[in-house]
Amino acid sequence: EPIRKGASIWRLDPDFDRLIPQDKYEAAPPHLRELLDRYAYPSPDKPGFIVYEVDNGRFMNHAERPNTDFSQYGGATAIRDIAAGEEITCDYGEFFQDFAHLHPVAAEG
Repeated sequence: EPIRKGASIWRLDPDFDRLIPQDKYEAAPPHLRELLDRYAYPSPDKPGFIVYEVDNGRFMNHAERPNTDFSQYGGATAIRDIAAGEEITCDYGEFFQDFAHLHPVAAEG
């Protein structure tokens, strides 16, 4: 369905989105670390933790010119009208501090 500019499109939900201590991540078996490497990111407000979103937010792709704003950690809004069927994108650098440095090819678009 279409999404209007300014609409809330995602909120961090502590009942479903998990904060994982870095030491638990490092001790995890390889298959679990691989999952977290793909879908988790360092917590912007809790050093030493990573965030794993259990909802479909984890499937959002990075874009240089995204159609959402994640600059206020914990929530996101549409920055323009988004058509039904259009991919919802975000700038990973808005919530993953070292994204461009650690993933230069992805950051280039």
